[in-house]
Amino acid sequence: MALYSRLEEKYGNNNLWQFIKFNIVGYSIQFLQLILANILPLVFDGFRVKLPVFLRVIFNTESLGGLDAKYLVDGVVTWGYVLPFFLSNFLANVYGYFVNMKMTFKGKGTRKGLIVYFVVLIALILFTTWLQGLIAGLLSRSKVAFLSRTIAAWAAGWVQFIVLYPLEKFVLFKEKNNE
Repeated sequence: MALYSRLEEKYGNNNLWQFIKFNIVGYSIQFLQLILANILPLVFDGFRVKLPVFLRVIFNTESLGGLDAKYLVDGVVTWGYVLPFFLSNFLANVYGYFVNMKMTFKGKGTRKGLIVYFVVLIALILFTTWLQGLIAGLLSRSKVAFLSRTIAAWAAGWVQFIVLYPLEKFVLFKEKNNE
């Protein structure tokens, strides 16, 4: 912690230092997401309720590839498959929002900013949840099947990083950076 404190004192709101801190926080987000992506299926695998119609367009057997039969009911993907991916993304990114606000960008955050963040996050999570399902489905019958969820969550984490860094730095916490 002493090293961090010295760096924080020396570099403060320097752009490179913020980028480094964002990456460090990003690794903790990704670590949390990976843990959740591998633990949550233990809770939700038996949840065999079909997805609502509007989500079936995104999460369908054609786009996801070789899904295990336990995630299908009458050929429709279930919440038991989607929820672990969605919740691991959501919970890890909510944690990341508050850590980045306080430690990385030293922002205050606003109600409007939080709403913008949640709207972007939900859209991003729907996309990355689909991406995770696609990757995990493709890898589920490969030699690295035991790592399929981990690899899928890792890929989703990178997509989120690419979107969330500029959103947080230049939009949500911009006022604090300019002081």
